[in-house]
Amino acid sequence: MSEPTGREPRSLQRRLVLYLLICAPLVWAVALIVSVDRARHEVNELFDTELIRLARQVQVTLKDSSATGTTAAPALPAPPRPGSPAAGESDVRDLAVAAWDRQGRLMLADREGAELPRLPDRSGFVDEEIDGQSWRVYYLQSVSGEWLVAAGQKTYERDEVVYSLTASQVVPWLLVLPVLLLTMNWAARRALEPLRQLTADLQGRGADDLAPVPGHSAPAELKPLVGAMNGLFERIEALLARERRFTADAAHELRTPLAILRVQWDVVRRAAAGPERDDAEAKFTAGLERMGRLVAQMLALSRLEAGNVPAPKTEVRWPTVVEEAVNECLALAERRRIDLACDWPPDGRHPMPLLGDEHLLVALLRNLLDNAVRYAPPGSTVTLRIGEEQLEVENEGPPLSAEQLARLGERYFRPAGQPESGSGLGISIARRVAELHGLELAFETCAAGQGVRVAVRFAAERR
Repeated sequence: MSEPTGREPRSLQRRLVLYLLICAPLVWAVALIVSVDRARHEVNELFDTELIRLARQVQVTLKDSSATGTTAAPALPAPPRPGSPAAGESDVRDLAVAAWDRQGRLMLADREGAELPRLPDRSGFVDEEIDGQSWRVYYLQSVSGEWLVAAGQKTYERDEVVYSLTASQVVPWLLVLPVLLLTMNWAARRALEPLRQLTADLQGRGADDLAPVPGHSAPAELKPLVGAMNGLFERIEALLARERRFTADAAHELRTPLAILRVQWDVVRRAAAGPERDDAEAKFTAGLERMGRLVAQMLALSRLEAGNVPAPKTEVRWPTVVEEAVNECLALAERRRIDLACDWPPDGRHPMPLLGDEHLLVALLRNLLDNAVRYAPPGSTVTLRIGEEQLEVENEGPPLSAEQLARLGERYFRPAGQPESGSGLGISIARRVAELHGLELAFETCAAGQGVRVAVRFAAERR
């Protein structure tokens, strides 16, 4: 029984709904605070305007009374009682009006106005605490200083209006909250439906089904994921193709050498001591060498095609590379009586500048020299030219047709009628090494119409 590895991860849908549930109330709270602040500002502006208008009307009434010679200020009409049909929805107990003369005598006041304090040195709005209740009072001085008028209103009346307006907006939102939650859950499920479809498509595939996932109908957020998966499928398909090709090539190419080795071994076992046995052993040894060379070349080509090589970073020392490649071909050249010549640029000229892997470049030159030596006439010369912009390897062998030149470099291709043993992989390895260094191979017949020349030069995009 396995131990739990940790808390189970929440589903993406649950996380999305949870984030919405957390963020929505926060946004509502901010919106509510802003709404209350704006509503309070508008209500204060409205009621302050009404208080100013009321105070001015009372002052005009007092002026008219003074102009007619009336000694006493007119009495204010009794307000309608709260709850009566004449009062409607109003509550005049929250309002107060008062007026004083120059001597400070209360000349006019309603029932609530008698409680307002006289502040002869103030003008404008004043917030007062009267009988434990908060009032907002507007004081208006006459120009002559004869009258002081005050109009006030309880502040809780304003708060009641603000809270009523806010509640009228909040309550419907709270009532529809369950519907909103269900809607958000449904929307989250619908938004994640393409992800579930992609999961079902991948789960229903076979192990060998590496077809690209259709991405034209995928949402924009999933297209990078679909593209990454398709790229992975392509790399896996290429890897499997290389493995299948390597297996098929190995089965095809090793079958004949193994059969020959078996026959040669039988000949060695049956041969009597003497020249016959020596000849059989020499052939058997040559077969083993050919088998070893074939296996080594197949492994090298597989490694190169898989891209398991370091990136070129160091400047190539051509004298070292050429020396190692030539030394590895000397034994074959001596056996076939081939002279190896090497031409370098004139003094003061630098050989072909290149950043790369010297070990791989040794393999490139070794394979080119090996092919040139194997197919050159005995007693001839194979020349390696190191130029400022390219390398050339040429021999004096028989010319090849245009079709044969075009096919050079194909895996396991060898022109017909070749007496030398080979696997047809050397040029393929050289071409792959060249590609890794931004180079290309070009095959042509020498200028004299005899022999084959291969040029190693920068590819067209880097030339």
